Amino acid sequence: MPSSVIRSFEYDPVSRRLAIQFVSGRRYHYDGVPEAVFDAMRRAPSKGRYFNKRIRDRFPATRDG
Repeated sequence: MPSSVIRSFEYDPVSRRLAIQFVSGRRYHYDGVPEAVFDAMRRAPSKGRYFNKRIRDRFPATRDG
């Protein structure tokens, strides 16, 4: 998954929680993310662009640490 912004991401379908680790080292959790949104992100050619358009500022987020 090459991305200049996102290092890795994982999804828990039970809690509908998306965890994203950015290349900066920061890690955020996004709550209430539908599985279809996660699947579309997985398939998106640009993870960062998809994140900015479909996830950022659309779901409640908490930062680790």
